[in-house]
Amino acid sequence: MTVLNLTAQTPFVTKDGSQIRSILDRTNAPVEKQSLAEATVQAGGATQRHYHRLSEEIYFILEGAGRMEIDGETHEVKPGDAILIPPGAWHTITAHAPLRFLCCCAPPYAHEDTYFE
Repeated sequence: MTVLNLTAQTPFVTKDGSQIRSILDRTNAPVEKQSLAEATVQAGGATQRHYHRLSEEIYFILEGAGRMEIDGETHEVKPGDAILIPPGAWHTITAHAPLRFLCCCAPPYAHEDTYFE
């Protein structure tokens, strides 16, 4: 059994500029097919627009407010919203108020699978 607490995870900055705390991924658990992390973006900040060739992502907004853009389509997001980001889709999230959200990736998140314009 693997049980890890969020508060015990060390934050790091991803290639897109968000701050992440891995909850369960290949670096801290015997994970093979997915990863789960908490991401934060400060008010007025945004992730760099990017895509993943392999990973399908789901964002689940816990706190804050912002705007999600996927392949040119935008939507205002708030707590309780779940966002599907297909592999190959260009995306960015901008924080109007400090954002905190869960990010699930399948296959697991990898810096090597993050691409920019």
